[in-house]
Amino acid sequence: MRALLKPFWWVYCIYALLLFIAGMLLVFPLVVVFSLQGPKIGGDRIYRVCRWWDDLWLAGVGIRHTNIYEQQPEEGRQYVFVSNHISYLDIPMILQALRRNGFRVLGKAEMAKVPVFGYIYSRAVVMVDRRNAQQRSRSVRELKSVLAMDTSVFIFPEGTFNETRRPLKDFYDGAFRIAIETQTPLQPILFLDTYDRMHYSSIFSLRPGKTRAIFLAAVEVEGLTIGDLPELKSRVYEIMEEGLRRYSASWIAD
Repeated sequence: MRALLKPFWWVYCIYALLLFIAGMLLVFPLVVVFSLQGPKIGGDRIYRVCRWWDDLWLAGVGIRHTNIYEQQPEEGRQYVFVSNHISYLDIPMILQALRRNGFRVLGKAEMAKVPVFGYIYSRAVVMVDRRNAQQRSRSVRELKSVLAMDTSVFIFPEGTFNETRRPLKDFYDGAFRIAIETQTPLQPILFLDTYDRMHYSSIFSLRPGKTRAIFLAAVEVEGLTIGDLPELKSRVYEIMEEGLRRYSASWIAD
């Protein structure tokens, strides 16, 4: 049966790719204009048009998203949002999970090399090359400046795809350092279904269906110092791991 359906999945994935490109070309001129309007106003407008693109693309490919709140973020409060990373589809899910204005994403610098998309990406995210210690330090400074503009930040603390079949990969320090140094609470988010909708091995593994983002309880950092970083990182890891097991994330092997 799978062999018979395979040609239809290829047609579906090619359609999804063409729809993505069409949306990208439509928003590109707006991103060029908004990128001239400053990091705060222009940046917020870039996220808004990217969310329109995101909404239309997901509807067009048959993906239905739901947010589930174990604790809802407080309106007007800043957060360091952290999430697991298991699929290319996690990126559009950020815009589905966070319907609020005023946040910025930490993203991989190499994505900026992709024609057209790379331009939009470079105007929307704070880029980091995790292989370069100087670049990592620069991205931390930029994210702290974002928080100083009354804007939240979103970080994948695993850094890249979790291919281990464990709930999570080991975390980098950056998100937790920023949270402590700016005294900004962390809020974990779990992306549960992106692994099943698009496997990390190929963009041509896309499948329609549901996706869910689970907002776990915020972790307060008031009064913590940099010496508390290892304990904080371990605590958030354990909270997210327990949540992924509780919701039976499909990639967990043990």
